[in-house]
Amino acid sequence: MIRVLLADDQSLVRAGFRALLDAQGDIEVAGEAADGEAALRRVRELRPDVVLMDIRMPLLDGLAATREITADPGLDGVRVVMLTTFELDEYVFEAIRSGASGFLVKHTEPDELLRAVRAVVAGDALLSPGVTRRLIAEFASRSKSPEHTTALAGLTDREREVMALVGIGLTNEEIARRLVVSPLTAKTHVSRTMVKLGARDRAQLVVLAYETGLVRPGWLG
Repeated sequence: MIRVLLADDQSLVRAGFRALLDAQGDIEVAGEAADGEAALRRVRELRPDVVLMDIRMPLLDGLAATREITADPGLDGVRVVMLTTFELDEYVFEAIRSGASGFLVKHTEPDELLRAVRAVVAGDALLSPGVTRRLIAEFASRSKSPEHTTALAGLTDREREVMALVGIGLTNEEIARRLVVSPLTAKTHVSRTMVKLGARDRAQLVVLAYETGLVRPGWLG
């Protein structure tokens, strides 16, 4: 059973998400919060698998709450998906940098929301369904300049290549076609790269690809 915490200051939004999620056989809403501080308390109390976190909330915004969650080793198993009203919200890339596993626009289709929740738990989430490389490039261009780092020193050439393809938004299936390997092999390379770099999930791998200069904004290969 996938346990979800809903953190949004709009009760109508929470009610809609609850009705959809609780109707699933493999998902349950473990709790709700109407502000960021309450969200943090509930996360520490309930240890949900996924938090659907609104970016803009009173007392403590979603970005700050997400940073608190992802910085706490005791909450390592909690995945945060940010909720935003607009697809190109100025805070989206910062949300990913803060440790969020991805984000969803609030008007996303019900099936896409369910797929996203399940994908995050499986460690495969990146960005909201329907939001593609255009958005990655947009927000990557606002990231900090590449750092001089030895973080990638332990990667093989193939793992660097795979990481770069993840960074431009390709799925495992697309990577497999690009490299002429099986999807399982592509997934294995992605998983090994994440382990070597200590990346929480695929979203963090994208951030690292840009921050280390492996991928530069505009590389949409």
